[in-house]
Amino acid sequence: METYCDSNYYDFLFKIVLVGDSGVGKSNLLSRFINNEFYDNSSTTIGVEFQTKSMQIQGQLVKSQIWDTAGQERYRALTSAYYRNAVGALLIYDITDKRSFENLKKWVSELRNHSQQNTVLILVGNKCDLTTQRAVKIEDAERYAAHESKISQTLNLLDMAFIETSALNAKNVKVAFTNLINEIYKLARMGKFSDQNGTMDGMFGNNISSTADGSKPRSGQGFGKGNNLSISGINNNKSIILSSQDHKNKQSILEQGKKNNNKCCIK
Repeated sequence: METYCDSNYYDFLFKIVLVGDSGVGKSNLLSRFINNEFYDNSSTTIGVEFQTKSMQIQGQLVKSQIWDTAGQERYRALTSAYYRNAVGALLIYDITDKRSFENLKKWVSELRNHSQQNTVLILVGNKCDLTTQRAVKIEDAERYAAHESKISQTLNLLDMAFIETSALNAKNVKVAFTNLINEIYKLARMGKFSDQNGTMDGMFGNNISSTADGSKPRSGQGFGKGNNLSISGINNNKSIILSSQDHKNKQSILEQGKKNNNKCCIK
């Protein structure tokens, strides 16, 4: 059973990405999950932005940093760096837009090339409230997920689950995200993830993880206040987190975004 909470402390920190074509509803799915809000006139994401959600699973405090990536072709080179060290992804298409479904292959290819080998993938057909405008049958999506699962099995990777959601009326939104986070948590406890950068230098300061026995470090113990937490891959204190390379990538994208648009939606 999981409960939600807000805290600067955590036992696990997961990097999750939302991928799919522009306009499929990635930002609204994230907004619905994080804040239970939906925006009719939400603007197109530029570059990359993220939000965090904390929840307790089996007595462990799990924080997920969820990245909303731009779906437009001109940002593909910028956002690909953010797949690095991702341990989970929602692969999203619009059930009323067949092209967004057909483009899933290229998104899966990018994920396979840039994320963790054992990245947990869930196929999400969004906007299921628009049933009269449906262009992608449920059977076709199930068939695609099964096809990708067979490929994954040959590569010793995880199967791809499938679910339909509606950011508008919140149907299955919480289920999609919590199922993803729970599956990642199971793999994390089994030690299935590793650092892709080979570094253990931190990105966030003042984040204190649990000690090996599950207790919080005292002042001067463990990582300590003001230290940079070792947050890449899985360390002895059960943290699966972004590496410092992500911080460098964020700055690079910010600078590139300013050149291209004089703005960048990294928060």
